[in-house]
Amino acid sequence: MSASSSVVTRFAPSPTGFLHIGGARTALFNWLFARHHGGKFLLRIEDTDKARSTTEAIDAILDGMRWLDLDWDGHEYYQSQFWSRHAEVAHKLLERGHAYRCYMTQEELAAQREKAQAERRPFRIESPWRDVTDDQGDKPFVIRLKAPRDGETVIEDKVQGRVAVQNVELDDFVLLRSDGTPTYMLAVVVDDHDMGVTHVIRGDDHLNNAFRQLAIIRAMGWPEPIYAHVPLIHGQDGAKLSKRHGALGVDAYRDELGLLPEAVSNYLLRLGWGHGDDEIISREQAIEWFDLAHVGKSPSRFDFKKLENLNGHYIREADDARLAELVAPKLGLDAGQKGLLQRAMPELKARAHDLNQLAEGARFLFSRRPLDVDEAASALLTPESRALLTHAHKALGTVEWNHDALEQSVREVAEAQGVKLGKLAQPLRAALTGRTTSPGIFDVLALLGKGESLARIEDQILEPNE
Repeated sequence: MSASSSVVTRFAPSPTGFLHIGGARTALFNWLFARHHGGKFLLRIEDTDKARSTTEAIDAILDGMRWLDLDWDGHEYYQSQFWSRHAEVAHKLLERGHAYRCYMTQEELAAQREKAQAERRPFRIESPWRDVTDDQGDKPFVIRLKAPRDGETVIEDKVQGRVAVQNVELDDFVLLRSDGTPTYMLAVVVDDHDMGVTHVIRGDDHLNNAFRQLAIIRAMGWPEPIYAHVPLIHGQDGAKLSKRHGALGVDAYRDELGLLPEAVSNYLLRLGWGHGDDEIISREQAIEWFDLAHVGKSPSRFDFKKLENLNGHYIREADDARLAELVAPKLGLDAGQKGLLQRAMPELKARAHDLNQLAEGARFLFSRRPLDVDEAASALLTPESRALLTHAHKALGTVEWNHDALEQSVREVAEAQGVKLGKLAQPLRAALTGRTTSPGIFDVLALLGKGESLARIEDQILEPNE
């Protein structure tokens, strides 16, 4: 982990849950910035909270990153691998007089906290051990940073602009716990330095942390990273994004909502960053265009309808064989049935917004006779329409089975019976699919084939579905 003069970014999720949509956007922005500059993008799993970190969450994060095609350079790092290095830095700060051993008990801390609450002022640690250098033997202690008390700390943030905090507001936070384990605040600074991270791009909920982390960086005399704190994503109502707004794990967007990774990536890119009026942005364009200057300062609003429409665009653009592979498991199809599904894709994808809708639209192709006809379709199968179906069945039995011949035959039946094409096409669709919506009726006939089509029509003539 050596420092480099080129751009190095990182995504550092905590493995206490799945890769959520806000984290995915942070990862995407870091990935794009690194790729735009020909630099490195690192992945570091911040597993210092051993009690809450799980293997399942780690697997879900890695799976989500791969699904979004956000490849990281080298292997993924685990923060817990570097605990001895974190402790080493804490002791260096101690030696240099920038940190101290604090022997305050939990009772003393609680008393200070209660006093601050009673006086209605912010709680700041006032440790009597701040300027004591003597070792107190076997008494348990934590190592605290001796935070600067005078002046101010300024960050020239690439998204937020100039942000300043009076140093008197910074507290002497813990670097090393009494059991010798590092805190997140120390670990993240040491790891970023050792990995040569040049740009820290993350949610603006970490902006306050940046001032504390800079205190460690400056005390160690290390190069300061460039910060870019991106506003969080809000729901349509302006409230912080929650599950009811769509703050699901990335895996749910794939498995439950049936979205394509390129659609999710495109949507997340435009959620807080823009390139003129461009809405459809390829991965190549995103790498070429991405910069921090066009990241907005205000929270962006998650619009699920917009994501759904964007996904519909990518469904229509997607390769039919790929879509068939993705949809087949949702229908429980075997290898032999995928061919029919793929042939149907050009018609199916024209009206679908997600893979679930594709699966639902394709279901009629693999339904067993007699069909389960839904209520709306049943209403179309009146005695009059069944009489029309009888004529259609007879005519279709004699034609060559291709789109043009089928269309001509059905139109001729409608004309001969003195009805508009829709009066025949609607009950025909109900008989063939059991639904009132489907691909074009001539495509349905062609896809089902002659034997299956005639048998389904006959089912509704002979055994009315009341």
